[in-house]
Amino acid sequence: MNDRYHSISDDVRFGNNVRLSKFINLYGCSIGDNTKIGSFVEVQKNAVIGSNCKISSHTFICEGVIIKDNVFIGHNVTFINDTYPRATNPDGSLQTEADWSVEPTTVESGVSIGSSATILSNVTIGGNSIVGAGSVVTKNIPSDTIVAGNPAKIIRSITKHDFTREALR
Repeated sequence: MNDRYHSISDDVRFGNNVRLSKFINLYGCSIGDNTKIGSFVEVQKNAVIGSNCKISSHTFICEGVIIKDNVFIGHNVTFINDTYPRATNPDGSLQTEADWSVEPTTVESGVSIGSSATILSNVTIGGNSIVGAGSVVTKNIPSDTIVAGNPAKIIRSITKHDFTREALR
């Protein structure tokens, strides 16, 4: 899958039928079957993306993020893995990986995250939830819930009616 439009390290694990757009950066991550990765996406080491996912353009998925199956990630979504990032230590030396710990984030199956959302670390987004565009997720989101805003707040629960033909019209 390496060509002049991709930056993909040899340690990336791909499932079957993964589709990659141009101008992406992948290293040390895992991507499941039938997943599509849009242009200008970066996925860092130790990130996991499940099967049947769509990761839209300009998205950043950092180390420590687990995205389960059937997830939609809109354009320009950013994940964070450090609550208190710093460039230097108290003595002024540049920080290295030894100076901090990854703070994990989990996106359960069936979630949809709207464009330009920011997902902070140490959160779980429950299955089948919807995160509104531009939202900032600062705490766990229950399954089957719609959230929006900064910080993201629960708008309402998702009901079975939301998936009927009448609701989709």
